[in-house]
Amino acid sequence: MSGARAQCRLPAVELLSYYPLSLWSWQDSIKAVFLDRVNIVSNYDKTVRSPSFEIRLPSVVSLKSYVRPSRHPAFTRFNVFLRDRFSCQYCGSREDLTFDHVIPRSKGGTTTWKNVVAACSTCNLRKGDLLPGQARMWPERAPYQPSVNDLHQNGRQFPPNYLHESWMDYLYWDSVLEP
Repeated sequence: MSGARAQCRLPAVELLSYYPLSLWSWQDSIKAVFLDRVNIVSNYDKTVRSPSFEIRLPSVVSLKSYVRPSRHPAFTRFNVFLRDRFSCQYCGSREDLTFDHVIPRSKGGTTTWKNVVAACSTCNLRKGDLLPGQARMWPERAPYQPSVNDLHQNGRQFPPNYLHESWMDYLYWDSVLEP
């Protein structure tokens, strides 16, 4: 598709009965359109083309049928950062984040929700493979397995930096309610 690089920062809002569920990449939204899983509610002015097809990029889509998500979110680096509000659990920094095993793997720690926290590179290197007591470094919040709702609540504190005008009828987190 031509112009793919130019489109890479144009996500689509996914809706369920006009309630925003999530943001999708433009590639995922186009795929869902082709698989007939969504209705296009609104489009960007940009188009993508293949040799035999052209389509305006969707900016808002609604699901044709809802598949209930798992109650427990996937254990991913992004979800760990989201659970920990994109801040180092040792010093609070938001820069150069990685993740740390509270109980190091070298001491029997596992790579699970209950043993991994977001950490800046400086704190991660300082702690090394020491236990929290040995390093005199304890996480601000004990690691835990979040629910999908926990991640959604945290995500609302970090709205995307890019809000297209076509989303405004569907996103309510910053709108002033009229009396």
